[in-house]
Amino acid sequence: MKITLATLGACLTLASAQSKGFNYGSTDGVGACRGQYDFEGLFNQAKGLVGNSGFTSARLYTMVQCGTQNTPISAIQAAINTDTQLLLGMWASAGDAIINDEIAALRTAIDQYGTAFTDRVVGISVGSEDLYRSSPQGVANEAGVGATADVVLRYIQQVRDAVAGTSLSGKPVGHVDTWTAWVAPENAGVIGAVDWLGHNSFPYFETTLANPIEQAEGVFYNALGATESVSQGKPVWVTETGWPVEGPTSGQAVASVQNAQTYWKAVGCDLFGSRNVWWYTLQDSNANQQDISFGIAPTSSSTPLFDVSC
Repeated sequence: MKITLATLGACLTLASAQSKGFNYGSTDGVGACRGQYDFEGLFNQAKGLVGNSGFTSARLYTMVQCGTQNTPISAIQAAINTDTQLLLGMWASAGDAIINDEIAALRTAIDQYGTAFTDRVVGISVGSEDLYRSSPQGVANEAGVGATADVVLRYIQQVRDAVAGTSLSGKPVGHVDTWTAWVAPENAGVIGAVDWLGHNSFPYFETTLANPIEQAEGVFYNALGATESVSQGKPVWVTETGWPVEGPTSGQAVASVQNAQTYWKAVGCDLFGSRNVWWYTLQDSNANQQDISFGIAPTSSSTPLFDVSC
């Protein structure tokens, strides 16, 4: 193929494009399984968000459709139908049998959907906050079952082996965790094994620091800097951040629509377009957090709770 200046420019534009999206759980806020229709509605809601367009990427937490053993998640067909990018996720804190189901669902999806699926994948995350949950801090906070670095390393290699020779081969493989987990020396091997680091950071929950909304931007960027300081030069993607629109006071942090807007304007508007970022969140999906809401838009409405323009 003859490479023209126009073709080169288009390639450079594609290569430099940054993902901009939201996190999407396999269930809704009360724990009901989401199906293809639900995901299509959410993806279209994000794309048409009033005041700020271009949310065309979706971060998933699992490859498995809710309610099945290893059927590929229906968000894949929804992404194809709505032309949505995907940051794939695989649950890595429930033991070998579950990661085997995750990998089986991934392989089935490759065979079932082909390049209509794989061309939309921007990366694969093996796990989410597993290292934090298994850390002394996570245990003290009763964060749930996690996985140690040696387990995560083994799962990363299994995923790389599973996609080798497929149309997902060459897609960047990473892991998502908190800055406190990334800077822990015992987790350095995971950093060495991944292509990118996913950074989850919520100043609202940083109760050991001064965390009122007025200082939230600084708290976030200090945490991001800590992750970048140990990243070995690898890209750091912001995989979760946000501020609750309602919920209990956390340290000095007050949950409110006004503060969620302030955080969006200060942090989100600075991140969007400058690096890969998936905001938390468009619609709540954590049934374990009934006393708090991070959802920025009402159900089935593309009009957000606050001004999201930048």
